[in-house]
Amino acid sequence: MAPAVAHPGPRYQWIALTNTTLGVLIVTINMSILLIALPDIFRGIALDPLRPENISYLLWLIMGYLVVTAVLVVTFGRVGDMFGRTRMYTLGFAVFTVFSILLAVTWLQGDAGAIWLIVMRVLQGIGGALLLANSTAILTDAFPSSRRGLALGINSIAAIAGSFLGLIIGGVLAPLAWHLVFVVSVPIGVFGTIWAWAKLQETSERHAGRIDWWGNVTFAVGLVAVLMGITYGIQPYGGHVMGWTSPTVLVCLIGGVVVLAVFVAIERSIPHPMFHLSLFSIRAFTAGNIANLLSALGRGGLQFILIIWLQGIWLPRHGYDYESTPLWAGIYMVPLTIGFLVAGPLSGVLSDRHGARWYAGGGMAVAAISFLLMGFLPVDFPYPLFAVLLAVNGLAMGLFSSPNRAAIMNSVPARQRGAAAGMTATFQNGATVLSIGIFFSMLILGLASTLPSALYGGLTGQGVPADVAGRIAGLPPVSTLFAALLGYNPIETLLGPDVLAQVGPQQAAFLTGRSFFPELISGPFADGLFLALGFAAVCCLVAAVASLLDGGKPSVADIEAPGERDSWGPAAASTAPAAPERPVAVAGRVLGPGEGSVAAVLTLVDARGHEADRATTDDAGRFALSADGRPGDYLVIASPRGRGTAAPAVTRVSVNGSPVHIDVVLGERAAVR
Repeated sequence: MAPAVAHPGPRYQWIALTNTTLGVLIVTINMSILLIALPDIFRGIALDPLRPENISYLLWLIMGYLVVTAVLVVTFGRVGDMFGRTRMYTLGFAVFTVFSILLAVTWLQGDAGAIWLIVMRVLQGIGGALLLANSTAILTDAFPSSRRGLALGINSIAAIAGSFLGLIIGGVLAPLAWHLVFVVSVPIGVFGTIWAWAKLQETSERHAGRIDWWGNVTFAVGLVAVLMGITYGIQPYGGHVMGWTSPTVLVCLIGGVVVLAVFVAIERSIPHPMFHLSLFSIRAFTAGNIANLLSALGRGGLQFILIIWLQGIWLPRHGYDYESTPLWAGIYMVPLTIGFLVAGPLSGVLSDRHGARWYAGGGMAVAAISFLLMGFLPVDFPYPLFAVLLAVNGLAMGLFSSPNRAAIMNSVPARQRGAAAGMTATFQNGATVLSIGIFFSMLILGLASTLPSALYGGLTGQGVPADVAGRIAGLPPVSTLFAALLGYNPIETLLGPDVLAQVGPQQAAFLTGRSFFPELISGPFADGLFLALGFAAVCCLVAAVASLLDGGKPSVADIEAPGERDSWGPAAASTAPAAPERPVAVAGRVLGPGEGSVAAVLTLVDARGHEADRATTDDAGRFALSADGRPGDYLVIASPRGRGTAAPAVTRVSVNGSPVHIDVVLGERAAVR
């Protein structure tokens, strides 16, 4: 590993950005690459995914990777803070690559093949969690706060775009050979591992601490239980179309929440927690994560909704064979990805200059409008209008994502960046799994009320025996949804060759053609679709409000211990301050009202509200701040550390080349000096 550097230059910044973006891209591509490839994978291992006993295999191949990344990113972020972020990131690339190889060489068939794929996907997800947990912190260390928005914007848009690029890549490769779906990650993983090992540098200090074993165990058990409950909740139970009343689901959900409550109690009582609850005392961190969670909740199930809409209804009605619909569904969703790619970097640059609040809030408001407008589209929509709404939704999500991520990471002390990035990724990935469960549930609710009667009437009208039609109409709607999701011909799959042979060739051709099922399901699907898109719109509106509550500028936590500093700030030693590496603009002491010096965190903010520098006081209350040679009027904001101390102080200073020396008295607002 390359030696640590204190202040990386522009060349290293772009090395860090390109490597971490590559890592995040390959992780998120693998979150969705199986969705389109699943039919070919199940054919390859000779297993029918729609048989009731195989539905669990299908769900865990889709969800297992997401669950493990949601569970482990906080732990791995904390481990990166302790043992080195680039070291853990490089290990993540290596782990991801090894299990991509093991997935690609799968030779087993049937149940054994499905179990092998699920286990290897979970272990691949461990590597993905290491990459996700540390990539954001590495970028935040490498870039100054004035340029983090652009860097994090490119990185976060790669993460979002990857989930849609995976659909196209899976759709292209799986028909050629399903093993290629896993092989494609191997050369990228090998290259990324070597490049990370050779080029990435430790730009942050490591902070010794103990691993919070009880916190890790209770968090993993609680979150896995909740996510398992959500996963099994969309499966039928007994005579119910979904499993939310199943004892297993209830035990998972209630038990998981109880264990997570125990986890919170543990984290509040130990000196070295894995989940830094004290970070939630920072308004920008709390508001940003609420908005991030709600955004993921609104968009997490979107790709499933769009895939079912396109594959099960729109594409067949427009002349596409069911077998080709998975690939074309990915292609027709490209405007969404283009919107992300255009808006992400641009909003990052603009938020660096003007603050994150209005860009993040405005992005969520526009996303809510686009969801509502999608809900009013006819099921057989005109594609140009659909493409415009997809592009607007992508632009809105991109407009939100970069400023939101930059605001969150700028708000936390340098030593907590790994843990903070992991917490943010956990909220996003956990909300994505929850969103899938909610969206499927709403679709199933919409289908359950009208689909059985529509199916029964349509099938009997084409000569299907009444007992067979009644049996099919009584099947849980989730079977129909999964058939559409996998690109199977739903009626052909449900009836089987024996029944089709009974009704005659003309009726069989009509039943399995490209118009019967799409027209039959359009009305019931529209009911569930409107519910799901309305829910997404409400989530985005609340996320917009949360974004506006965030001050939009970097804030300083009162949890930073004396001597800790942002790696871009001047050193504040535990004794006398060392000579600053940049010209001093403002120096002095922080005093309490009527007392001696006190410990505080100092922020230098320019006239546009951008953070210019940050430092902490030494034991004597002294500090030094730099403006990088930029003259002008500044605010020195002194935030006392600890509870029960004096109120913050805001001191205006004018910097014109010579160092300004001031005494900052907490609780006072001083005049320009």
